Amino acid sequence: YTWYGESYSVTGKYTYTEKYSGTDIDSVQHILNLTVNPTIYTEEHITACDSYEWNGLIYTESGDYDYTTTATTGCDSIVTLHLTINKSEYVEESVVACDSYLCNGDTYTTSGEYTYTTTAKNGCDSIVTLHLTINKSEVGATEYNTICYGETFTWNGQTYTASGEYSVVLTNVNGCDSTATLHLTIMPQAVTTTETIVIGNDE
Repeated sequence: YTWYGESYSVTGKYTYTEKYSGTDIDSVQHILNLTVNPTIYTEEHITACDSYEWNGLIYTESGDYDYTTTATTGCDSIVTLHLTINKSEYVEESVVACDSYLCNGDTYTTSGEYTYTTTAKNGCDSIVTLHLTINKSEVGATEYNTICYGETFTWNGQTYTASGEYSVVLTNVNGCDSTATLHLTIMPQAVTTTETIVIGNDE
């Protein structure tokens, strides 16, 4: 506050005495009761994802920002915002699976692009785009074979000696299961019969 050519910044009582012109004799004494209200400084610490709106402005980068308003005393109130902006994450995954794929609680059975949102380590969104290729398992060849009793039959590395239906799981060209089936029949053991014939001589 400037008063009679002097600047004051502290609350207090101040006196100024006028002199008669050209003399050192007091003429009028002026008394100033001064109250100095300080500017108010406050700080805010905020952490946000991607952007933060503050006093009508949108901030997308971390930093310190000041905003000046008027306090109840009529003086400035200066607020400093210490802002931390964490970014959402965008992730892409490419997966090849057989028949179905379980991801984030959902089971997918067809190829395609799927998007889901989870939470990143910084507390913001992690948006994942899944590029999914679903290959199908298949039913392979069915083979019928018949062998004689006492013989053996070897199929896909296994030897069989009894009639039955047998399956083996192989891998097809796209890396998924291919199930082949063998129907094997063992012919029964041959029955040997003995026949005795007696004939007479004609005399």
